[in-house]
Amino acid sequence: MTTPAVPLTPARAPFRLEVIGSGLAFGPSLGDLAEALQAVGPGATAVVQAPPGTGKTTLVPPLLANLSLGWQQGHGAGARIIVTQPRRVAARSAGRRLAALDGSRLGERVGYTVRGERQAGPGMLIEFVTPGILLNRLLADPGLETASAVILDEVHERGLETDLLLGMLTEVRQLRGDLALVAMSATLDAPRFAALIGAGGDAEDHEATDHSAGRPAPVVDCPSALHPLAVDWVPAAVPRLDERGVTRAFLDHVADTAAASHAEALASGLDIDALVFVPGAWEVSYVAARLRSRTSAEVLELHGQIGPAEQDRAVSGREPGGSPRIIVSTSLAESSLTVPGVRLVIDSGLSREPRRDAGRGMSGLVNVSCSRASAEQRAGRAARQGPGRVVRCYDQKTYGAAPAHPTPEIAVADLTGAALVLACWGSPGGRGLSLPDAPPQSAMDDAVEVLRELGAVAPDGLATDLGKTLARVPADPRLARALLDGAAAVGNRTAAEAVALVAGDQRAPGADLPRLLAGLRTGKDPASRRWADDVRRMESIARQERSGVVSPPITPAVTPREAVGFVVALAFPDRVARRVPGEGPERYLLSSGTRAGLPAGSSLSGHDWLAVAEVSRAQGRDAAGTGAVIRSAAPLTADTAEAAARHLLSDTVEAGFSQGRVTARKVRRLGAIVLSSTPVRPSAAEGRAAVARALEKEGLGTLGWSTAADALRRRLALLHRELGDPWPDVSEPALLARLGEWLAPELEALAGGAATSGIDLTDPLRRLLPWPDAARLGELVPERLEVPSGSWVKIDYPDVGDDGARPVVAVKLQECFGWDQTPRLVSGRVPVLFHLLSPARRPLAVTDDLASFWSGPYAQVRAEMRGRYPRHPWPEDPWSAPATARTKKRS
Repeated sequence: MTTPAVPLTPARAPFRLEVIGSGLAFGPSLGDLAEALQAVGPGATAVVQAPPGTGKTTLVPPLLANLSLGWQQGHGAGARIIVTQPRRVAARSAGRRLAALDGSRLGERVGYTVRGERQAGPGMLIEFVTPGILLNRLLADPGLETASAVILDEVHERGLETDLLLGMLTEVRQLRGDLALVAMSATLDAPRFAALIGAGGDAEDHEATDHSAGRPAPVVDCPSALHPLAVDWVPAAVPRLDERGVTRAFLDHVADTAAASHAEALASGLDIDALVFVPGAWEVSYVAARLRSRTSAEVLELHGQIGPAEQDRAVSGREPGGSPRIIVSTSLAESSLTVPGVRLVIDSGLSREPRRDAGRGMSGLVNVSCSRASAEQRAGRAARQGPGRVVRCYDQKTYGAAPAHPTPEIAVADLTGAALVLACWGSPGGRGLSLPDAPPQSAMDDAVEVLRELGAVAPDGLATDLGKTLARVPADPRLARALLDGAAAVGNRTAAEAVALVAGDQRAPGADLPRLLAGLRTGKDPASRRWADDVRRMESIARQERSGVVSPPITPAVTPREAVGFVVALAFPDRVARRVPGEGPERYLLSSGTRAGLPAGSSLSGHDWLAVAEVSRAQGRDAAGTGAVIRSAAPLTADTAEAAARHLLSDTVEAGFSQGRVTARKVRRLGAIVLSSTPVRPSAAEGRAAVARALEKEGLGTLGWSTAADALRRRLALLHRELGDPWPDVSEPALLARLGEWLAPELEALAGGAATSGIDLTDPLRRLLPWPDAARLGELVPERLEVPSGSWVKIDYPDVGDDGARPVVAVKLQECFGWDQTPRLVSGRVPVLFHLLSPARRPLAVTDDLASFWSGPYAQVRAEMRGRYPRHPWPEDPWSAPATARTKKRS
């Protein structure tokens, strides 16, 4: 190790790595990492690949701190090592553990900063932070001048903020070659991260010749520290998931399996703790409650909605002499935390991941099968401190079908917040930034459009002054804008309470946000303290930043009862919702056009208007057949709904064409919600547009073809088929394309209110006839054909578009005696097809060669028909018999 040559104060003395690393599996790999980093010096990069529980989070930061102290000889500033942890509880736990191992006070040499809590002194050497904290620092200080190295832990989890940090820090290193960067992964995907961060350094800033000049960063491995691990498969006889989420029957199976497995271990003499993995906070509470009725062990909950004290207690291990414990956790305990004493893991095989539904404008967390990598990390928690056992509450087939790795959050999440960070950084949409995965273009486009509507980005994609202000608010940009605008209408404190409420991760009972707010205000809710801290911070931001934001005046005044809903509606105007009248479960129409149900028994039932903060895809009773359910909302009045979402208001005259006539209504809308609709007289332009839309959608059949018009159209179609120009194309697309040439007067009449019943398309079609060729229309395609009997028989021309069909003449056989030449139309090009009929006008033969018919098939027809129709002539010689339309007696 490099030892500084200048005297050091105790606060800046090197960390005693041999003491801190005693018994940790990563200890033997520490020398390899030190050698790789020292080979480059300031600005070195490396990737650490080590399974959870090996001690990398405990050992790598003090190693970097010691090296940095040597690199910074004589310099008092810029020696801090910043370490990101994906979760607040992990940052706090890692900071406290390392400070304890170092023997220093928390915040003196080792500390942490998470949202709402900071343990950090001026001489601190190592600081654990969440990725969001570091992102905000980078935006405020792009050079990160106070740090000499950054360690990104748990990069394999592919969190959105960590992915952004990888790209941004790689860019920082191009400008500042003395910033060391280390990425740490618990899975076997280190090479991609090595290529990413190794290419980011600028070798010209120092005398390095290896990976800093664009080669991959060195990868330092650590062998698994696992003891023997037994794997049992105990699948449930019931489904894990249904349309409503995780089934209660499956959670009962998980709880019962955990109770039985833990009791079995205790009965065999093993004094161990158990760790149970379920996907979300609600599932944690449900399983924990069932366990408490089935075991004498202490049951603890671990998830993001409980307070810091409860989280720390769950991850701190059993107190001396304490009773055995069962910790029920979300994926929070999967890789970034080691819970002491755990030798038994019960795994539901489920996780909660973000998903975005672009078509319905929804995003949120959904329950999915966890990846195989996650399952292995969960199982490994049982074998860190001795032989362990994992009980998987699913079968091996389900495990094999699971994805290999978690889906990167950037690929499935709402990107509005990320887009604002990138705009502030100077890389709109991520352009020019080396990210592990590029964001989906459609999702990024949607996010940028939201930012434009907020006024957060300029036409060039870069952040405006308002956008930079919104980025300083620790909430979604939409909530940040609602904080500033809402403060002007309801006051700083009330707006801060509403934004902190929605930005937090507490679940609203029955989707009722005001009810959740009332519980938090009492201080009895476990999350009250954190929420109160967030409120104070939000209130302070609103007070400081409001002066720089021009908020439109709000009328009418917002009452306290509507304040939460109003602020939520300001943030998400596309989710303002109105109740849909009707029997059965309550359904709401959002201004975005999405329909959603309300949870059964919700105290929000009966409200005509809601401001929806969260809506997600779902099935079952709560979704009420809509495919979505409202997860959190607050009531509104119609006036406040319109005030909050005023930019979605529109007044339009909507003209339509139905039942043969143009009608119109004046419609006032809030997005997709119809507020009012009254009949009005359409203008000529509106009428024309309505007729045009009807024709485009339903075709010319909307107007109706009279018999004469249809016959003329068929004749013209045959001429165009056989002769081409100048005879007009009368197919549907061609006629629609030339409406102005042949149907303009009739369209004007319809637009003015005339009914289709008064319009015949025969004369309009004649406007398309070419002159002087039109004079030959009757010669080329006559309406009727004279047959030998003297009758003029109608010619049935083929349907328009039927290219192979021919004109048909249906006539009684007796009227054609003696006719030996088949007539031809269109200057002899098209033979007529005869349907020769019986006296009862039933078909006897179909032919386009009369001579052949008289010479052959006629004899058989005569033999069959003469007895059936004796009053009609059936001569042996049809060539010489007179053609007639009459019977024998009248012939």
